[in-house]
Amino acid sequence: MGKNKQRLVWFSEVQWDFLSTRKQRLLARFPDSWDILFIEPFTLGRQHHWIPVRRGRVFVVTAPFLKRVPFAFGRLLNIPVVRFLVGIPGVALMLFWALVLGFSGRNRVIGLSNVYWGPVAARLPARLRFYDANDDHLAFPDSPPWLAGYRAAWLQRAELMFSVSCELSERIAPPLSVRVVSLGNGVEYERFSEPRREVPPLLREAGGEVLGYLGAMDWLDVPLLVRVAKRWPKYSIVLVGPAYQHGWWERQQELRLLPNVRYAGLVAYDEVPAWVQHFSLALMPMQRSPLKRASDPNKLYEYTAAGVPVLAMNYCEAVDKAQDVVAVAETEEEFVEMVPEALADSREEGRREFARQHSWDALAAAMVGELLRALQERAE
Repeated sequence: MGKNKQRLVWFSEVQWDFLSTRKQRLLARFPDSWDILFIEPFTLGRQHHWIPVRRGRVFVVTAPFLKRVPFAFGRLLNIPVVRFLVGIPGVALMLFWALVLGFSGRNRVIGLSNVYWGPVAARLPARLRFYDANDDHLAFPDSPPWLAGYRAAWLQRAELMFSVSCELSERIAPPLSVRVVSLGNGVEYERFSEPRREVPPLLREAGGEVLGYLGAMDWLDVPLLVRVAKRWPKYSIVLVGPAYQHGWWERQQELRLLPNVRYAGLVAYDEVPAWVQHFSLALMPMQRSPLKRASDPNKLYEYTAAGVPVLAMNYCEAVDKAQDVVAVAETEEEFVEMVPEALADSREEGRREFARQHSWDALAAAMVGELLRALQERAE
Protein backbone atom coordinates (compact mmCIF):
# COMPACT_ATOMS: atom_id res chain seq x y z
CA MET A 1 0.00 0.00 0.00
CA GLY A 2 1.33 3.43 -0.96
CA LYS A 3 2.36 5.91 1.69
CA ASN A 4 -0.76 8.04 1.23
CA LYS A 5 -3.15 5.18 0.42
CA GLN A 6 -6.25 4.90 2.63
CA ARG A 7 -8.40 1.81 3.14
CA LEU A 8 -12.07 2.09 4.05
CA VAL A 9 -14.46 -0.69 5.06
CA TRP A 10 -18.12 0.39 4.94
CA PHE A 11 -20.88 -1.70 6.54
CA SER A 12 -24.03 -0.83 4.59
CA GLU A 13 -27.73 -1.43 5.27
CA VAL A 14 -28.60 -1.43 1.54
CA GLN A 15 -27.26 -3.39 -1.41
CA TRP A 16 -25.06 -1.54 -3.87
CA ASP A 17 -26.96 -2.58 -7.01
CA PHE A 18 -30.51 -2.46 -5.60
CA LEU A 19 -31.14 1.25 -5.12
CA SER A 20 -28.86 4.21 -5.76
CA THR A 21 -28.47 5.92 -2.37
CA ARG A 22 -26.23 8.32 -0.51
CA LYS A 23 -23.56 5.69 0.07
CA GLN A 24 -22.98 4.87 -3.59
CA ARG A 25 -22.99 8.51 -4.62
CA LEU A 26 -20.43 9.49 -1.97
CA LEU A 27 -18.10 6.51 -2.28
CA ALA A 28 -18.00 6.71 -6.08
CA ARG A 29 -16.46 10.18 -5.67
CA PHE A 30 -13.71 9.32 -3.21
CA PRO A 31 -10.26 10.06 -4.68
CA ASP A 32 -8.07 7.33 -6.20
CA SER A 33 -5.98 7.31 -3.03
CA TRP A 34 -8.81 5.43 -1.27
CA ASP A 35 -9.45 1.69 -1.58
CA ILE A 36 -12.98 0.76 -0.44
CA LEU A 37 -14.67 -2.46 0.66
CA PHE A 38 -18.47 -2.25 0.77
CA ILE A 39 -20.15 -4.92 2.94
CA GLU A 40 -23.76 -5.24 1.80
CA PRO A 41 -26.57 -7.22 3.49
CA PHE A 42 -28.30 -10.36 2.33
CA THR A 43 -31.89 -9.82 1.18
CA LEU A 44 -34.14 -12.65 0.11
CA GLY A 45 -35.12 -12.58 -3.55
CA ARG A 46 -32.43 -10.16 -4.73
CA GLN A 47 -29.09 -10.46 -6.47
CA HIS A 48 -26.10 -11.03 -4.19
CA HIS A 49 -22.35 -10.83 -4.55
CA TRP A 50 -20.90 -13.84 -2.73
CA ILE A 51 -17.78 -13.30 -4.82
CA PRO A 52 -16.62 -9.66 -4.68
CA VAL A 53 -17.32 -7.44 -7.68
CA ARG A 54 -15.84 -4.08 -8.59
CA ARG A 55 -17.93 -0.95 -8.84
CA GLY A 56 -15.34 1.60 -9.87
CA ARG A 57 -12.74 1.60 -7.09
CA VAL A 58 -15.16 -0.08 -4.68
CA PHE A 59 -15.18 -3.81 -3.90
CA VAL A 60 -18.74 -4.98 -3.16
CA VAL A 61 -19.41 -8.24 -1.30
CA THR A 62 -22.46 -9.73 0.43
CA ALA A 63 -22.22 -10.88 4.06
CA PRO A 64 -25.48 -12.22 5.58
CA PHE A 65 -25.99 -10.81 9.05
CA LEU A 66 -28.74 -9.90 11.50
CA LYS A 67 -30.46 -7.13 9.52
CA ARG A 68 -32.81 -9.43 7.58
CA VAL A 69 -32.87 -12.35 10.00
CA PRO A 70 -35.68 -11.01 12.29
CA PHE A 71 -38.26 -11.64 9.58
CA ALA A 72 -37.44 -15.35 9.72
CA PHE A 73 -36.55 -15.98 13.38
CA GLY A 74 -38.63 -13.35 15.19
CA ARG A 75 -38.31 -13.26 18.95
CA LEU A 76 -35.54 -15.87 19.09
CA LEU A 77 -33.09 -13.11 18.24
CA ASN A 78 -33.97 -11.36 21.50
CA ILE A 79 -31.77 -14.02 23.12
CA PRO A 80 -28.12 -12.82 22.95
CA VAL A 81 -26.63 -16.28 22.47
CA VAL A 82 -28.94 -16.93 19.50
CA ARG A 83 -27.85 -13.65 17.90
CA PHE A 84 -24.23 -14.63 18.43
CA LEU A 85 -24.66 -18.04 16.83
CA VAL A 86 -26.75 -16.77 13.92
CA GLY A 87 -24.20 -14.05 13.20
CA ILE A 88 -21.15 -16.33 13.02
CA PRO A 89 -21.38 -17.19 9.27
CA GLY A 90 -21.67 -13.53 8.25
CA VAL A 91 -18.80 -12.47 10.50
CA ALA A 92 -16.61 -15.27 9.18
CA LEU A 93 -17.39 -14.35 5.57
CA MET A 94 -16.71 -10.67 6.20
CA LEU A 95 -13.36 -11.40 7.88
CA PHE A 96 -12.36 -13.77 5.09
CA TRP A 97 -12.94 -11.27 2.30
CA ALA A 98 -11.38 -8.41 4.28
CA LEU A 99 -8.23 -10.53 4.61
CA VAL A 100 -8.18 -11.73 0.98
CA LEU A 101 -8.81 -8.25 -0.44
CA GLY A 102 -6.27 -6.50 1.78
CA PHE A 103 -8.64 -4.71 4.15
CA SER A 104 -7.68 -6.44 7.42
CA GLY A 105 -5.54 -5.08 10.24
CA ARG A 106 -5.45 -1.84 12.15
CA ASN A 107 -4.40 0.41 9.27
CA ARG A 108 -7.92 1.10 7.98
CA VAL A 109 -10.96 3.33 8.44
CA ILE A 110 -14.30 1.74 9.29
CA GLY A 111 -17.57 3.45 8.34
CA LEU A 112 -20.94 2.13 9.39
CA SER A 113 -24.52 2.83 8.37
CA ASN A 114 -25.86 -0.67 9.18
CA VAL A 115 -26.20 -0.59 12.96
CA TYR A 116 -26.80 -4.35 13.11
CA TRP A 117 -23.03 -4.65 12.65
CA GLY A 118 -22.38 -2.22 15.54
CA PRO A 119 -20.80 -4.45 18.25
CA VAL A 120 -18.87 -6.60 15.74
CA ALA A 121 -17.50 -3.58 13.85
CA ALA A 122 -16.63 -1.88 17.15
CA ARG A 123 -14.30 -4.75 18.02
CA LEU A 124 -12.41 -4.61 14.73
CA PRO A 125 -9.05 -2.81 14.85
CA ALA A 126 -9.02 0.49 12.95
CA ARG A 127 -7.28 3.86 12.81
CA LEU A 128 -10.61 5.69 12.70
CA ARG A 129 -14.29 4.85 13.04
CA PHE A 130 -17.34 6.85 11.94
CA TYR A 131 -21.11 6.56 11.77
CA ASP A 132 -23.06 7.76 8.73
CA ALA A 133 -26.41 8.82 10.19
CA ASN A 134 -28.40 9.01 6.97
CA ASP A 135 -31.64 7.91 8.73
CA ASP A 136 -32.88 7.16 12.21
CA HIS A 137 -32.09 3.48 11.95
CA LEU A 138 -33.96 2.70 15.17
CA ALA A 139 -37.24 4.11 13.79
CA PHE A 140 -37.65 1.61 10.96
CA PRO A 141 -40.60 -0.80 11.25
CA ASP A 142 -39.79 -4.04 13.07
CA SER A 143 -36.55 -2.71 14.56
CA PRO A 144 -35.76 -5.07 17.46
CA PRO A 145 -35.48 -3.75 21.04
CA TRP A 146 -31.78 -4.64 21.27
CA LEU A 147 -30.80 -2.51 18.25
CA ALA A 148 -30.39 0.67 20.33
CA GLY A 149 -27.62 -1.04 22.25
CA TYR A 150 -25.94 -2.03 18.99
CA ARG A 151 -25.86 1.59 17.80
CA ALA A 152 -24.62 2.74 21.19
CA ALA A 153 -21.82 0.15 21.08
CA TRP A 154 -20.62 1.60 17.78
CA LEU A 155 -20.89 5.22 18.88
CA GLN A 156 -18.80 4.46 21.98
CA ARG A 157 -15.91 3.59 19.66
CA ALA A 158 -16.56 6.12 16.87
CA GLU A 159 -14.77 9.44 16.51
CA LEU A 160 -17.04 11.01 13.88
CA MET A 161 -20.73 11.07 12.99
CA PHE A 162 -21.96 12.45 9.67
CA SER A 163 -25.59 13.52 10.07
CA VAL A 164 -28.14 14.52 7.43
CA SER A 165 -30.26 16.72 9.71
CA CYS A 166 -30.17 18.65 12.98
CA GLU A 167 -33.19 16.73 14.25
CA LEU A 168 -31.42 13.44 13.67
CA SER A 169 -28.29 14.63 15.46
CA GLU A 170 -30.34 15.71 18.46
CA ARG A 171 -32.30 12.47 18.47
CA ILE A 172 -29.19 10.29 18.40
CA ALA A 173 -27.27 12.45 20.91
CA PRO A 174 -23.92 10.69 20.49
CA PRO A 175 -21.25 10.75 23.24
CA LEU A 176 -19.39 14.04 23.61
CA SER A 177 -16.28 12.32 22.28
CA VAL A 178 -17.94 11.99 18.85
CA ARG A 179 -17.55 14.99 16.56
CA VAL A 180 -20.80 15.60 14.66
CA VAL A 181 -20.52 16.84 11.08
CA SER A 182 -23.62 18.05 9.21
CA LEU A 183 -23.54 16.43 5.78
CA GLY A 184 -26.84 16.26 3.97
CA ASN A 185 -27.84 14.48 0.80
CA GLY A 186 -27.42 15.73 -2.74
CA VAL A 187 -27.73 15.23 -6.46
CA GLU A 188 -25.65 14.63 -9.57
CA TYR A 189 -26.75 17.97 -10.95
CA GLU A 190 -25.55 17.60 -14.55
CA ARG A 191 -27.10 14.13 -14.85
CA PHE A 192 -30.55 15.38 -13.82
CA SER A 193 -30.45 18.81 -15.47
CA GLU A 194 -29.20 17.78 -18.92
CA PRO A 195 -32.31 17.40 -21.13
CA ARG A 196 -33.43 13.85 -21.98
CA ARG A 197 -35.64 13.88 -25.06
CA GLU A 198 -36.79 10.28 -25.00
CA VAL A 199 -39.99 9.85 -23.01
CA PRO A 200 -40.28 6.53 -21.11
CA PRO A 201 -43.00 4.38 -22.76
CA LEU A 202 -45.19 4.25 -19.65
CA LEU A 203 -45.30 8.06 -19.51
CA ARG A 204 -46.22 8.20 -23.19
CA GLU A 205 -49.02 5.73 -22.54
CA ALA A 206 -50.28 7.79 -19.61
CA GLY A 207 -50.62 10.89 -21.78
CA GLY A 208 -51.68 14.36 -20.62
CA GLU A 209 -50.46 15.80 -17.34
CA VAL A 210 -48.48 13.31 -15.23
CA LEU A 211 -48.13 13.55 -11.47
CA GLY A 212 -45.03 11.47 -10.78
CA TYR A 213 -43.26 10.02 -7.77
CA LEU A 214 -39.79 8.51 -7.91
CA GLY A 215 -38.21 6.76 -4.93
CA ALA A 216 -38.77 3.91 -2.51
CA MET A 217 -42.47 3.03 -2.21
CA ASP A 218 -42.36 2.03 1.46
CA TRP A 219 -42.56 5.59 2.80
CA LEU A 220 -45.45 6.81 0.66
CA ASP A 221 -48.61 8.03 2.37
CA VAL A 222 -50.78 5.72 0.28
CA PRO A 223 -54.18 6.99 1.55
CA LEU A 224 -53.11 10.53 0.60
CA LEU A 225 -52.10 9.35 -2.86
CA VAL A 226 -55.48 7.66 -3.24
CA ARG A 227 -57.19 10.94 -2.37
CA VAL A 228 -55.15 12.82 -4.99
CA ALA A 229 -55.97 10.24 -7.67
CA LYS A 230 -59.70 10.39 -6.89
CA ARG A 231 -59.81 14.19 -6.65
CA TRP A 232 -57.98 14.70 -9.96
CA PRO A 233 -58.99 11.81 -12.27
CA LYS A 234 -57.96 13.81 -15.36
CA TYR A 235 -54.30 13.55 -14.30
CA SER A 236 -52.24 10.35 -14.50
CA ILE A 237 -50.26 9.31 -11.43
CA VAL A 238 -47.10 7.32 -12.16
CA LEU A 239 -45.02 5.69 -9.40
CA VAL A 240 -41.40 4.80 -10.18
CA GLY A 241 -39.11 2.89 -7.85
CA PRO A 242 -38.74 -0.27 -5.77
CA ALA A 243 -40.25 -1.36 -2.49
CA TYR A 244 -38.10 -2.82 0.28
CA GLN A 245 -41.06 -4.91 1.45
CA HIS A 246 -41.83 -7.79 -0.87
CA GLY A 247 -45.33 -7.67 -2.37
CA TRP A 248 -45.89 -3.98 -1.59
CA TRP A 249 -47.72 -3.22 -4.85
CA GLU A 250 -49.87 -6.34 -4.64
CA ARG A 251 -51.14 -5.20 -1.23
CA GLN A 252 -52.22 -1.74 -2.45
CA GLN A 253 -55.66 -2.89 -3.56
CA GLU A 254 -57.42 0.48 -3.50
CA LEU A 255 -54.56 2.25 -5.27
CA ARG A 256 -54.21 -0.47 -7.92
CA LEU A 257 -57.90 -0.27 -8.84
CA LEU A 258 -57.75 3.43 -9.71
CA PRO A 259 -57.66 3.82 -13.51
CA ASN A 260 -55.32 6.82 -13.47
CA VAL A 261 -52.56 5.18 -11.35
CA ARG A 262 -49.64 3.25 -12.87
CA TYR A 263 -46.67 1.57 -11.20
CA ALA A 264 -43.38 1.27 -13.12
CA GLY A 265 -41.35 -0.47 -10.41
CA LEU A 266 -37.57 -0.25 -10.21
CA VAL A 267 -35.80 1.40 -13.14
CA ALA A 268 -32.07 1.63 -13.86
CA TYR A 269 -30.37 4.66 -12.30
CA ASP A 270 -29.23 5.87 -15.74
CA GLU A 271 -32.89 6.07 -16.79
CA VAL A 272 -34.09 8.00 -13.73
CA PRO A 273 -33.49 11.54 -15.10
CA ALA A 274 -35.65 10.84 -18.16
CA TRP A 275 -38.56 9.85 -15.94
CA VAL A 276 -38.25 12.85 -13.63
CA GLN A 277 -37.83 15.39 -16.43
CA HIS A 278 -41.07 14.24 -18.06
CA PHE A 279 -43.18 14.54 -14.93
CA SER A 280 -45.60 17.45 -15.18
CA LEU A 281 -45.50 17.63 -11.39
CA ALA A 282 -43.16 15.73 -9.07
CA LEU A 283 -44.86 14.54 -5.88
CA MET A 284 -43.55 14.01 -2.35
CA PRO A 285 -46.62 12.61 -0.52
CA MET A 286 -44.55 11.14 2.30
CA GLN A 287 -45.52 9.70 5.66
CA ARG A 288 -45.04 12.16 8.51
CA SER A 289 -43.38 9.67 10.82
CA PRO A 290 -40.42 10.05 13.21
CA LEU A 291 -38.29 8.21 10.67
CA LYS A 292 -39.09 10.60 7.82
CA ARG A 293 -38.97 13.76 9.96
CA ALA A 294 -35.25 13.15 10.50
CA SER A 295 -34.48 12.45 6.83
CA ASP A 296 -32.97 14.48 4.00
CA PRO A 297 -34.60 13.20 0.79
CA ASN A 298 -32.45 12.77 -2.33
CA LYS A 299 -35.56 13.07 -4.47
CA LEU A 300 -35.99 16.72 -3.43
CA TYR A 301 -32.66 17.59 -5.06
CA GLU A 302 -33.20 15.31 -8.07
CA TYR A 303 -36.62 16.83 -8.74
CA THR A 304 -35.34 20.40 -8.45
CA ALA A 305 -32.25 19.70 -10.61
CA ALA A 306 -34.63 18.51 -13.35
CA GLY A 307 -36.45 21.84 -13.04
CA VAL A 308 -39.92 20.30 -12.77
CA PRO A 309 -42.56 21.70 -10.40
CA VAL A 310 -42.66 19.95 -7.03
CA LEU A 311 -45.46 19.43 -4.50
CA ALA A 312 -44.41 18.13 -1.08
CA MET A 313 -45.85 17.49 2.34
CA ASN A 314 -43.92 19.45 4.95
CA TYR A 315 -42.57 16.33 6.61
CA CYS A 316 -38.90 17.16 7.25
CA GLU A 317 -36.39 19.94 7.76
CA ALA A 318 -35.07 19.82 4.17
CA VAL A 319 -38.53 20.33 2.63
CA ASP A 320 -39.29 23.18 5.02
CA LYS A 321 -36.11 24.96 3.87
CA ALA A 322 -37.09 24.55 0.20
CA GLN A 323 -40.37 26.48 0.35
CA ASP A 324 -38.96 29.32 -1.79
CA VAL A 325 -38.73 26.98 -4.78
CA VAL A 326 -41.27 24.16 -4.25
CA ALA A 327 -44.95 24.03 -3.28
CA VAL A 328 -45.28 22.80 0.31
CA ALA A 329 -48.47 21.65 2.02
CA GLU A 330 -48.97 21.63 5.77
CA THR A 331 -51.99 19.34 5.75
CA GLU A 332 -53.28 16.49 3.59
CA GLU A 333 -56.24 18.65 2.51
CA GLU A 334 -53.85 21.36 1.31
CA PHE A 335 -51.76 18.81 -0.57
CA VAL A 336 -54.77 17.50 -2.49
CA GLU A 337 -56.11 20.93 -3.38
CA MET A 338 -52.72 22.46 -4.28
CA VAL A 339 -52.19 20.20 -7.31
CA PRO A 340 -53.32 22.72 -10.00
CA GLU A 341 -51.41 25.56 -8.33
CA ALA A 342 -48.27 23.44 -8.09
CA LEU A 343 -48.57 22.37 -11.75
CA ALA A 344 -48.43 26.04 -12.73
CA ASP A 345 -45.34 26.80 -10.59
CA SER A 346 -42.94 28.77 -12.83
CA ARG A 347 -39.92 28.96 -10.47
CA GLU A 348 -37.80 26.65 -12.62
CA GLU A 349 -34.53 28.58 -12.41
CA GLY A 350 -34.90 28.94 -8.66
CA ARG A 351 -35.34 25.19 -8.35
CA ARG A 352 -32.24 24.51 -10.44
CA GLU A 353 -30.16 26.96 -8.41
CA PHE A 354 -31.36 25.29 -5.20
CA ALA A 355 -30.22 21.91 -6.56
CA ARG A 356 -26.81 23.26 -7.60
CA GLN A 357 -26.10 23.98 -3.95
CA HIS A 358 -26.41 20.27 -3.11
CA SER A 359 -23.79 18.65 -5.31
CA TRP A 360 -22.55 15.13 -4.48
CA ASP A 361 -19.08 16.22 -5.60
CA ALA A 362 -18.93 18.86 -2.87
CA LEU A 363 -20.43 16.54 -0.27
CA ALA A 364 -17.97 13.73 -1.02
CA ALA A 365 -15.06 16.16 -0.87
CA ALA A 366 -16.32 17.40 2.50
CA MET A 367 -16.57 13.84 3.87
CA VAL A 368 -13.07 12.94 2.67
CA GLY A 369 -11.71 16.17 4.12
CA GLU A 370 -13.25 15.46 7.54
CA LEU A 371 -11.89 11.89 7.53
CA LEU A 372 -8.37 13.05 6.63
CA ARG A 373 -8.55 15.76 9.29
CA ALA A 374 -9.54 13.21 11.92
CA LEU A 375 -6.77 10.81 10.83
CA GLN A 376 -4.24 13.62 11.07
CA GLU A 377 -5.44 14.57 14.55
CA ARG A 378 -5.08 10.99 15.74
CA ALA A 379 -1.59 10.75 14.28
CA GLU A 380 -0.34 13.83 16.15
